Amino acid sequence: MKTAFIARRLYTPLEEIQNPLLLVEDGKISQVSSRSSKETPANASVVDFGDAVLAPGFLDIHMHGGTGIDLMRASPSDLPRLNKFLTSHGVTGYFATTVAAPLDATCAALGRLADAVEAAAHDNSVQARPLGIHLEGPFLSHKRRGVHPPENLVRPTLEIFDRLWQAARGHVCVLTIAPELEGAMEVIAEATRRKVCVSIGHSDAEMPAAQDAVKAGARHATHTFNAMRPLDHREPGILGEVLSDDRISADIIVDGIHVEPHVVKLFLRAKGRERAVLITDAISATGMPDGRYQLGPIEVDVKDGKCTSGGSLAGSVLTMDRAVRNVTQFSDWSLRDAVRAATLNPALAAGLQGRGALVPGAAADFNVLSPTGEVRKTIVGGLGV
Repeated sequence: MKTAFIARRLYTPLEEIQNPLLLVEDGKISQVSSRSSKETPANASVVDFGDAVLAPGFLDIHMHGGTGIDLMRASPSDLPRLNKFLTSHGVTGYFATTVAAPLDATCAALGRLADAVEAAAHDNSVQARPLGIHLEGPFLSHKRRGVHPPENLVRPTLEIFDRLWQAARGHVCVLTIAPELEGAMEVIAEATRRKVCVSIGHSDAEMPAAQDAVKAGARHATHTFNAMRPLDHREPGILGEVLSDDRISADIIVDGIHVEPHVVKLFLRAKGRERAVLITDAISATGMPDGRYQLGPIEVDVKDGKCTSGGSLAGSVLTMDRAVRNVTQFSDWSLRDAVRAATLNPALAAGLQGRGALVPGAAADFNVLSPTGEVRKTIVGGLGV
């Protein structure tokens, strides 16, 4: 079956195409062109989205849940509700993210999440899919742990990393680690060898330790500014490395709560359109009313869009479509720039092949956006939600 999708504009996102023709066959993109240069095939069914913008499906590489579902505790029957909610906000793929918990509980959660990732690979339903696992903890700084329980933090060792890796059956795609911890460099090197995206974060590191982590293989940074040693103009610390080193990408929570909008603008200037990545850090409360919710073993109070535990921020209720629109409001970035930070950039950072761009051969996962970035419809595998 061949379907031709047409609209006013399309973001690949490296390129903007006016009056696009997006051809999809068997769940894959077969052609991306302008209607001024290519005719619509006679044997294709045509779907016209009018003045809309076609853009890749959003990828969230750091999220803990939503719709009352906490991914550390979720059962397989819970996930369709969460996945459909994510899709309604433009997300077509995500990394299920852990929090620091007792190792046995973490391994049990990793096994369940591995089941979900493997099942999603054979699932043809029109909804977001877990593409891998982000291991946030247990290798975090006590001083910059945020709300991660201190009793569940451990010194990084190859033995513990391998235990977690085996529990996840090799589906760990991102590892957040504090590089100043004893044993961190060995774990960073081994995780890198296993093609894990090593992300430095939850860290009180001085700049040399962060630089050593990059030399060992780290190539990303976790929720920049949050749970990090503050930037000082004489002792720049981990942030000095994250913001100045063009070899690494970095993600940020653009909800206007975690990072003040003017600092978001500075971050975008520092990392540029090639290396800035949007995440939500969304927890089970996302899409739900104010109240008390779980983040792994942590109880979180949510009021007026702010998630806290013991006075500290504890994740967010941000959705990715809102993050994209916030970028355009907080900075001089265009909608295409913001879309890139939620699609191609996370795909490149995490090594996701065939995702994050509307190009021939890629999965036909894309959003139909209004000219100002609202999600009108989401297409997964060539089929609409």
